[in-house]
Amino acid sequence: MFHLAAQVAVTTSLDEPVHDAAVNLEGTINMLEAARACRRPPKLLFTSTNKVYGALDDVRIEDVDGRYAPADDRLRTHGISEARPLQFCSPYGCSKGGADQYVIDYAKSFGLRTIVFRMSCIYGQHQQGNEDQGWVAHFAKQALAGQSITVYGDGRQVRDILFVDDLVDAMLDATARMDDLSGRAFNIGGGPSNSVSLLEVLDRIAGLTHRPPQITYDDPRIGDQRWFVSDTRRFEEATGWRPKVGVADGVARLVNWLHAQAPAVAEAG
Repeated sequence: MFHLAAQVAVTTSLDEPVHDAAVNLEGTINMLEAARACRRPPKLLFTSTNKVYGALDDVRIEDVDGRYAPADDRLRTHGISEARPLQFCSPYGCSKGGADQYVIDYAKSFGLRTIVFRMSCIYGQHQQGNEDQGWVAHFAKQALAGQSITVYGDGRQVRDILFVDDLVDAMLDATARMDDLSGRAFNIGGGPSNSVSLLEVLDRIAGLTHRPPQITYDDPRIGDQRWFVSDTRRFEEATGWRPKVGVADGVARLVNWLHAQAPAVAEAG
């Protein structure tokens, strides 16, 4: 069972926290109970989020060449590891984080074979991103349509983006080794080599679409991390997995796919 179903937006969770909890937390418990009731319980991989680590307010951030980076050299080199204490922020962070912990505990308490992926920003073909989720595709769609893009904050925020093909490989590697990895959580993202600021992605999209995007700026949103990069070494050491698709190639593939789907994308928007 690959459990990707969720209420996915922090903004929606702030507007409808009860619904958010019902979908993300109660829904996940329902999945776990359904698996536990099976004569031969299936393996379960749950897609959690980097938001379980909170806003990282204690991480001192510097401006390095127009993008944010931690002052701590070790964090800057490797990213955030699973040793980082959980610190839920926003109803979305609470509901996904609670579900994350239930999935781990069901391996301990009931012997289910479960794994948690605490994912950073996933992107790629077939992503219909919007302002609240799937920001790489959202930026590309807006740019291709010649529509304005709102950046919350100053755009120097950094994320490690992971191409969807690499995520699928990680999922298959995890389930193939479920007996050894069950009951563990892994940070899954592009890692330091695939870290980008929002402004850098916008510049890359502008180069691919041959038009500068229309950008407006607004205040940062609740729970927004100025910098988050996944330390993926724990999963790499356990499985041998590494991201194969770099930022330049991945963003180009996404933009080319969106361009080819232009009528359908415009209708979906």
